[in-house]
Amino acid sequence: MTNLDELRRDPNALAAHYTEFGVADRILLTGHSHQAWPDVAREGLLEAFADAAEEVDTKWDRAFAKADELRAGFRALLGDPHGGIALGASTHDLVIRFLSAMDLRGRPRLITTDGEFHTLRRQLARLAEEGVEVVRVPSTPVATLAERVAAEVTEDTAAVLVSAVLFETSRLVPGLAHLADVCLSKSVNLVVDAYHALGVVPFALHDLGLTNAWVLGGGYKYLQLGEGNCFLRMPAHAQELRPVVTGWYAEFGALADERRPGQVAYASGSDRFAGATYDPTSHYRGARVFRFFAEHGLTPEFLREVSRHQVGFLAEGFDKLGLPEDIITRDRETPLDRIGGFLSLKCADAGALQAALAERGVRTDSRGAYLRFGPAPYLSDSQLDSALRILGEIVR
Repeated sequence: MTNLDELRRDPNALAAHYTEFGVADRILLTGHSHQAWPDVAREGLLEAFADAAEEVDTKWDRAFAKADELRAGFRALLGDPHGGIALGASTHDLVIRFLSAMDLRGRPRLITTDGEFHTLRRQLARLAEEGVEVVRVPSTPVATLAERVAAEVTEDTAAVLVSAVLFETSRLVPGLAHLADVCLSKSVNLVVDAYHALGVVPFALHDLGLTNAWVLGGGYKYLQLGEGNCFLRMPAHAQELRPVVTGWYAEFGALADERRPGQVAYASGSDRFAGATYDPTSHYRGARVFRFFAEHGLTPEFLREVSRHQVGFLAEGFDKLGLPEDIITRDRETPLDRIGGFLSLKCADAGALQAALAERGVRTDSRGAYLRFGPAPYLSDSQLDSALRILGEIVR
C-alpha cells in the first residue's frame, strides 16, 4: 500500500515498479496523453501469449474471463457494481455503435460542446455534413456549461454528448446532474465522456447523479492500461436499443433463442453492443494493471490526492517563474480543486515549446494553443521542479 507521505519521503516509492519505462530517470509529464505502464503489465502480455500457445482456439474462455475482469475494474471506478459495460478497442468504435442505435430519423438533433475530444468533434462534424443537426455549445464559461447545454435539449434531440473534464483546459464541468435530469425528463440519451476523469477525479455515478447516463472512457491515459481498453457504460434502458453497427459477438447470448424472420437477434446485457473477433492481449494487460492498482492502494481517492498535490505544485511553481504572459500563461480564475489531472498552459506557440522541452529531456504534450503538463504518481516533486526550471530557461 502506498500513501502520499510515503511518496514525498521516497520519490521512488512507486517509480521502482516502473523500471521498464525508466520513470525515475526521465521527466515524463505526458500523463494526460500516455502514462507509463507498471512493470507487471509485461506479465499480462506474456500470459496472453501463453494462453494462446497452450489453448489455441479454445483460448477464448480465458480471454473472456480477462474481459470480465476488466469490466469489473471499470465498474469499481464508476461505483456501479451491476452496470452493463461494453468493451472496445477505441472510444470511436464505441461511439459509432452508440450513435447507430439512435433514432436519427425521428430525432435528428445531437447536442455537444466545442470542447470535446477529437473522437466526438470529428465524427459529429461529419454527421453534420450529412444533414444531422449538431448543436455545439461554447465550452466557456465552464461554470454554466451544463446549464447552457440543458437549455438546448428539445423533444427532437436524440442524444447529448459532453465531457466531465475538458481535454484542452483540464477544467471540471459542474452541474452534470442537472443536465442528466433534463435529459431523463425528455427521454434523451446523455453520454458523459469520463476519459479525462478516471484515475485522477473520483467518478462514482450515484454520487454524481449520473445513474441514467451512458459513460464513455478508456485506460490509455491515467489508468495506465495501455491501448485497446475502452468502455461504454450502459444505463438500464440500453436493453431496448438495437445498434445498427453490430458484430457477431452481439449474438452470442441469443444463439439459442427462436429466430424471427427478417429481424437480427441481440443478446441481453452489455453484449448487445459487442463487436466481433478482437485481439484480447490488451485485456490481459489491463486486468493485470488493475490488480496492481489494488495491490498498491491506488484508489480513486488516493490518486485524486496525489494529482491535486502535483498540479498544485506545478501551478505554484509556474507562477513563481514570472514568465511573460504574451508567451505563456495559465488560467488563474478556476480554483485548482476544479482542475483535473494536468496543468494547461496557454501559449503563443505551444508546439515549439513542447519540442524545445523534449530536447531538454522533458516530455509533455500539446493541443492547439495549450501546452499540457501531465504529472503521474510515479514522479517526484524534484522532477516536477526540474521541469519548471527548464521551462523557465527555454522561455527566457
